[in-house]
Amino acid sequence: MPRRNRFIRVIHFVRIVPLALLVAACGSVRPPPEPSQWTTHTPASTPGALASALAPAMRAHPGQSGFQLLATGSAAFTMRLALVQSAQHSLDVQYYSAGEDVTGRLLLQSLLDAAQRGVRIRMLVDDINRRHTDPAFAALDQSPNIEIRVFNPFGTLDTTLLERAGNLLTRFDQLNRRMHNKALVADNQVAIVGGRNLGDEYFDANPDLSFRDFDLLCAGPVVEAISHSFDHFWTSPQSYPLKQVQSKIDNETLEATRAALAQHWRDAENVPAGREALHQPPLAASLRAGTVALFWAPAELAADTPDKLDAPVADTRSKPGDKLRQLAANAQSEFLIISPYFVPLDGGVRFLSKLAQRGVKVRVLTNSLAATDVVPVHAGYARYRPALLQAGIELYEFKPIRTDDGERQSRRVTFGGSSRASLHGKAYVIDRRDVVLGSFNLDPRSVRLNTELAIVIHSPEFAERMARIFDRATSPRTSFRVELAPTGTTPPTPTPPTMPALRWVGEENGQPRTFDVEPYATFGRNAVAGAFTLLPSDDLL
Repeated sequence: MPRRNRFIRVIHFVRIVPLALLVAACGSVRPPPEPSQWTTHTPASTPGALASALAPAMRAHPGQSGFQLLATGSAAFTMRLALVQSAQHSLDVQYYSAGEDVTGRLLLQSLLDAAQRGVRIRMLVDDINRRHTDPAFAALDQSPNIEIRVFNPFGTLDTTLLERAGNLLTRFDQLNRRMHNKALVADNQVAIVGGRNLGDEYFDANPDLSFRDFDLLCAGPVVEAISHSFDHFWTSPQSYPLKQVQSKIDNETLEATRAALAQHWRDAENVPAGREALHQPPLAASLRAGTVALFWAPAELAADTPDKLDAPVADTRSKPGDKLRQLAANAQSEFLIISPYFVPLDGGVRFLSKLAQRGVKVRVLTNSLAATDVVPVHAGYARYRPALLQAGIELYEFKPIRTDDGERQSRRVTFGGSSRASLHGKAYVIDRRDVVLGSFNLDPRSVRLNTELAIVIHSPEFAERMARIFDRATSPRTSFRVELAPTGTTPPTPTPPTMPALRWVGEENGQPRTFDVEPYATFGRNAVAGAFTLLPSDDLL
């Protein structure tokens, strides 16, 4: 994810400087949030087009949930638009980050259109990436049928800039813990969950960066659980109305913002690919006709509750993490890990090593130093590579080069291509039987600090499909395999003298190539990673 708490990570290491003594007294206590007019989700029994379209399949698969994997950015974007456009009663929108770029403004306009036809919209965003004054969000929030709330804000309207700085230092432990969940729910019938935030880099629309990610279109009983999870966050004491944390914007600016959003939509319609994306067939009709095909399987939701952020870090439990650990501990043959931010710590190394010792094949795909969007996280991961490799665990690092490595389906890009790729999907496959997919990374931040959401699907067919995706993503064309260098190899100069030498094996221009330093990583990235290896920062990563 872009902007992954980067600023507050750095603040942790400088908060002990003398400046803290000057501003500590300036921290403020937030007033309680004003209550919401809408406190619960739409009942699943409410009649509607989506409910009617799903009813035959739900009767044919009692107790099971339906899914479709959204493996490409363009598919993830158009399905979100189709879901919003199909809502008749309610939309619940929950994201860690919501950008106001090309795709972000189109999604905001689609929400405005839904509200104008009477759909009730609740939108909850984390405060970590929100601008202090945001006309587009205000334009939605001050429209009928829409309420926007902000989770764990750094301050409210009455908080001065100096008090915000004081809060960041004196309340760092609280503000460093964020809502990382991602969910979009229509009529409590169909939901999209997974790893994607709202932004061009997630939807194949950023010319500089494309995040490779996974989402799931969900139907059936698991959607009710997702809606309950949303309600927990919406009614949490950490959830504040936008009007309580953002200055009121004058009517002239609001009208200009609404007009700009509408014009942006019309401009996109003038592009053939944009016109196709914006005008999808009704989702209910597509579900009924089978053109949007779902597979059905037993499934469950593993989601943190907002009170996770109130518990002492040492006592924190992660519901997705606990479920994943339980499944992995019972693995008999294979454990596949796709985690863009992978920092196992010593405990994770021991756990994975024990699996390998009893014959479980453990394979890990994460970002290379050149591909990651958060260099400090790579520094935290790098120190564990030798121990993992020595235990027989396979490590693969994703290349920063865009390739057609994903699903074998149309890879049409809706609004333009990207020059650089980065892994952002989080998925785990156990014995080609169970899949855990969502927002959960295998790192201390997901386990101890942030709230996360994941779907656990018990389906050998889907697990096999995800394993095939893993195999393609770890091919030499797409990723480097990390290996221990032959005995006697001298590590490069930046490597700590006690760390064994490594090598990276892959392909370049179709030919095998081996590197003895981090492939394609710039001097600047190496320097930053080297600096962070000297800091006791792993618990924050």
